[in-house]
Amino acid sequence: MRALTKAFVSVTAAVGITAGALATAGTAMAAPAPAQQQVISAEAVAPLAVVNLGLSTTRAQRWQCLLEEIGYDPGTIDGRLGTKSWKAAQEWFNDLGLGAGTEDGVVGPKTITALQKFLNRYANAGLEVDGIAGPRTQDAFWDFNGVNFCA
Repeated sequence: MRALTKAFVSVTAAVGITAGALATAGTAMAAPAPAQQQVISAEAVAPLAVVNLGLSTTRAQRWQCLLEEIGYDPGTIDGRLGTKSWKAAQEWFNDLGLGAGTEDGVVGPKTITALQKFLNRYANAGLEVDGIAGPRTQDAFWDFNGVNFCA
């Protein structure tokens, strides 16, 4: 009987040790906690958001030079109309009373409407003011930037 009790205690101990090891391994082998979601600001993405509206690099540089010349900061004069260039344009359009809306660098319908009003006022473009950057708007923007504003 003593041998049977000893065997029973040994088996029970072995089962307990194995169960404890499996429980510990279960938590050690558990899936890692989900990674914290990264938040990317508009500023971080800005270099990717280039909207030249049909302008070549040279003509986009001319637009940037004009903005800089009149006191608005378009960022680097690189011929890529990104967020910083469009923020400068929106600020200028708003200062002119053209209603570009929020100065966020996003080229949406309000910015296009303001650009169309600007081109009608300062380049006699005769554009329909509809907030759509269609071929006529792009052509007028191209023509306006035929002048070299860079010093």
